[in-house]
Amino acid sequence: MIEQNYTNKNVLLTGAASGIGFSQLKTYLSQGATVYALDKEKITYTHEHLHTYQIDIRQHKKLEILVEHITSDVSIDILLNTAGILDDYQPSLTIDLDTWQQVMDTNLTPMFILSNAVLPKMIVAGYGHIINMASIAGFTAGGGGAAYTTSKHAIIGYTKQLAFDYASKGLHINAIAPGAIKTPMNAKDFAGDASMAQQVADQTPAKRWAAPQEVADLTMFLTSSQADYINGTVVPIDGGWTLGH
Repeated sequence: MIEQNYTNKNVLLTGAASGIGFSQLKTYLSQGATVYALDKEKITYTHEHLHTYQIDIRQHKKLEILVEHITSDVSIDILLNTAGILDDYQPSLTIDLDTWQQVMDTNLTPMFILSNAVLPKMIVAGYGHIINMASIAGFTAGGGGAAYTTSKHAIIGYTKQLAFDYASKGLHINAIAPGAIKTPMNAKDFAGDASMAQQVADQTPAKRWAAPQEVADLTMFLTSSQADYINGTVVPIDGGWTLGH
């Protein structure tokens, strides 16, 4: 039986103001967790066990200082590296260096900073979970542009290496690879007559987009004790999209 009781568990979450991150925030709070939530936008949701921080995670020194402050008082049990940005499907020749760097600075480097911040106490405790948000673009080309696809491939590699290095210490490190999830990040696909959104749905065997809550529910299972033997795995949640790619 799956036990979803997160009372006395501390969760550190990025990208918490909207989309998948917001669904994760509400889901873990509903199961008793205390959540430390980060986002560039103001998090308007309130809860007695919610601590919010408005920060641009591309500002890496500020992020290091903030997470050092949080972890000096709190042992994080679950790290959810959810924040990310798209690149408008741009091929390499149309991406300038600043855009490339912004994607890496948002999607990839904060995972390294935050993981290193929480790992020491997790290792001492002999237990902890890290879930990195990858993408179907981490498996193949066509799920994003050059920068986004590169960042998501790198996230998968980092996840696997973290699990390889620290599974023996009692840590559980996995990634989730969403396909078409209806979030504010994908709002452009639904603009106008939503023809792009329909095209994506048509390319997906399930013939639909998923709700952010479906990703949050998968996240909660992967951080439960019932999933402790899953390690270094990238779990697609894509309605079967990768079957044809």
